This record gives sequence, structure tokens and C-alpha cells, in this order.
Amino acid sequence: MLFVSTRGGKPVTGAEAIVKGMADGGGLYVPASFPAVTAEEFSAMLSMDYAERTAFILGKYLDEYDGEGLLAWLRKAYAAFEGDPAPLVRMDEGLYLLELFHGPTCAFKDMALAVLPYLLREGCNLLKIKKDVLVLAATSGDTGKAALEAFADKEGVKVMVFYPEEGVSKMQKLQMCTQDGENVNVVAVRGNFDDCQAGVKRIFRKHREELADKVLLTSANSISIGRLLPQIAYYFSAYCDLVTSNQIAMGDPVDFCVPTGNFGNVLAGYYAKRMGLPVGKLLTGSNKNCALADLFKTGTYDVKRPFWRTMSPSMDILLASNLERLFFELSGRDESLTTERMRALSQGARSCTLRAEEFKKLNEDFFGDWVSEDDTVECVYDFFEEYGYPMDTHTGVAMCVAERYREKVGSEPKAVVPPTVVIATASPYKFPQDVLYALTGSDVKDSFKGIKRIHLLTAMKVPEPLKAVRYKPIRFKATVPTDKMYDEVLKFIG
Repeated sequence: MLFVSTRGGKPVTGAEAIVKGMADGGGLYVPASFPAVTAEEFSAMLSMDYAERTAFILGKYLDEYDGEGLLAWLRKAYAAFEGDPAPLVRMDEGLYLLELFHGPTCAFKDMALAVLPYLLREGCNLLKIKKDVLVLAATSGDTGKAALEAFADKEGVKVMVFYPEEGVSKMQKLQMCTQDGENVNVVAVRGNFDDCQAGVKRIFRKHREELADKVLLTSANSISIGRLLPQIAYYFSAYCDLVTSNQIAMGDPVDFCVPTGNFGNVLAGYYAKRMGLPVGKLLTGSNKNCALADLFKTGTYDVKRPFWRTMSPSMDILLASNLERLFFELSGRDESLTTERMRALSQGARSCTLRAEEFKKLNEDFFGDWVSEDDTVECVYDFFEEYGYPMDTHTGVAMCVAERYREKVGSEPKAVVPPTVVIATASPYKFPQDVLYALTGSDVKDSFKGIKRIHLLTAMKVPEPLKAVRYKPIRFKATVPTDKMYDEVLKFIG
């Protein structure tokens, strides 16, 4: 299969798209077409384990990769997870949680970044590229640690992560700044996640060629199609688990609700739907940084608004990179219009407005809403009181939106509310202070005291990777303004 850029240009192979990370001209790679999953293939997926399901979905897009080698890597990568990589938990009639936090960094980013080193290495082999690779990432907290963990001490690769100085949780910062590995680097940026992301994109646009003599520059962010494609698998896997557990019949529609920041997670669900997965609605939950929620309600994407730091910091984003891919699809794959819109937004335009037919398409597939800090706290508390299940704050945002939507649809005459799967994106122990506050009203400054108290209250197992962080030395302490990010890259690669 070939991949095309949202901003035009020559089609490339999957290996080229993954190795480049970001297309020339600043565009993002998307599949030239969406491969269909036949009824027979869907039936075969029911008896597969998670690694096999992921290998099958990736094989639909990356047909030049060796399927057996990919499956072997996936089995090895997911063996490092605690139990099932993507367990589906039934909470109530028609309500389920898809837990994606059992990997080595306790967040859903592990699901894709566990396979990215293989996709990148094999991509280089297929393209006969021998030079070292620099993997660059901006993070709102979870991508950074997952990328560092995935690529630590991998031969021929260096990985560098930029994060907003005050824009991640204490635990997320500890995870990144104590990372082992001789080929890793972590730098704080004075600004928010949008500033970090803009800085990384600027390095790709302006400096890729001058770095080419030293390293091959690629991305671990969801701007890379290599990050996005593996995420499609867990939507199919959740649906298969609903069928095999007799919760639904094959072909029944299912809604998915996703806590949404950079729009990559929910976009993978949209790609799954385009492949034939019987998805009803894709529900997106935002926090006070609600530019996305307003887009779904008004058709206008307005990014010139106050930026809020919230208890769901991985969603503290105003300019979501993966909206470019959705705008491209809504426009009928209009390269010129997509280029015009995205360049205007990146150059300071206040907003862009969808055409009437685009807005109609958007609302056929998506529903968006946002949740206040108080509502997040209340949802996390009420859910624990009712089900004895502690959620992290990002999952709490999604659950609140899911409950609102199910109540709204259920109140309509002759309504049939489809089953809803809420994507649980992180362990509650990654945000211990905020989760403890939501559950008890208590404030603690120390993350590990928070972890201890949550464990005493809930008896939920504390992940081993988070226990280990407590005793590791801080390795990375640098903080720079956004205009010095490229200087830090040059220092790192020598």
C-alpha cells in the first residue's frame, strides 16, 4: 500500500512514510485508501490473541513488511506488559472500559510505541538506509516516556523528548527524567505542549536537510503514521472481545468514547470505522481546553483562547496535530484546502471553519463535549463509589462525556443506546495527587504518598514500573526557551 501527504506530493511506501515521520512540506502521511476487513477475516480475528490481531491490522497497511518478523516482535513486546495488553472490563449493562495502561509506562502510548522500533528498523532495512536515526518527540506527558522506554539503548537510534516545564504531572516528569539509557535525552521547555509541538515541527521543516549528514530525523509523535496504525488494532480487538463474550452479535454497532488531546487516539478509531468496524459514534472528551469540543458543536476550530493547566494534563492541548488528517478526509482529500488551513493556523490565524457539507460529515461520525475540573472530580468519585473502580482523570473526562451522551440518546423516543466502550488511557497511579483528591478530598504533595493512600483505599495493584521510579536518580534537568530547542538537538547529536 502507498501513503500520500495531506499537503500533496509524491506517494510513498509504508516504510518511507514511517522512516520520514513527517512529509515534506509539513504534511502528514495517510493511507492512499482504507483496506477493508472482510467478514471471513473478521471471524478469523475472533480466535486471535492481541499480538496476532495487531499484526493482522498492520499487515493490511504495511504489505512490504515481513509478517512473521512483525508478529515475533509484537509477541516479545507485549510479553513485557502485565497480563493482557488490552483487557475489556464490563462495568454495567452496555458500558465497558478498555484498559490500555498495562504496558511498561502505564499509559496507552505503549500500545503503539512498543512496535515502533521494529517498524522503524525494518523500514530502514527495506530502504537500505545505514545512518543513525534521531527520534524526536514533543510530549504532554505520556508519549515522551513511552518513546524513551521503547528506544532506550536500541542500536543505531537516539531519542530526544521535549516536554512543557509546568505541563505534566509530577509522576510523568519523574518517569522521563529518571530514564535509563545511553542514547536518550529529555529537555523541559518554557511553554505549553503546543509550544513544544510547534518547536519539533519547526525542526522537521527547517533543519531536516542540514541534519541529514549526521542523522536521519524521524518522529515518535502521532504525526508519524507508524504511531497511528498500531492503535487501530485495539478498536478491533475490543469489538472482537465483545462478540466472543456474547455481549453483542457480530455487526452490532458500538460507540467508543476517547479522552482527546492531540486527536491521534480517536482518529485511529475513525480509521477502524473506515475499514469496516461497526462503530456507531466516536465520542470525544475534552477538558477546559475545549477547542475540539467546540469544533464538533459549531464547525469552527478556534485556537486563540486561554490555555488552562488541568488535572488531565495530557489533554492540555489547543492545536491538535491529527485534526489535519481528519480535515483532509472531510474535505474530500483536498490537498490545497488542507494546506491552506493548516498553514494559516500554524502562522497565527485565530480559527478555521468547516464547510456545511464537511460539518455534516463530522457529526455523522463524531460527538464532542468538554468537562470541567469539578465534573471530572465528581465523575471519578461517583464511579468509584458505584463500581469500586478507580479511574485516572483523563479516563474520568471520557466517562463523564459518555454518561452524558448515553443519557441524551436514551431520553429520545424509541431510542436504542448502543454499547459504549470508554478508552481508559492511563493508570490512576500516574496522577496520584489528583486521583486521591477526587476520591477523598485530600491533598498530598508527594506522589508516592498519594500512591500509597490510593492503594490502601482501593487495593488496586501498584504497577511495578511506577514503584521503581521512586529510587532512581534524576538524570535530566535542562530547561530551555522554545527558540533554543534546535540548539539542544545539536548538542545531543554531537
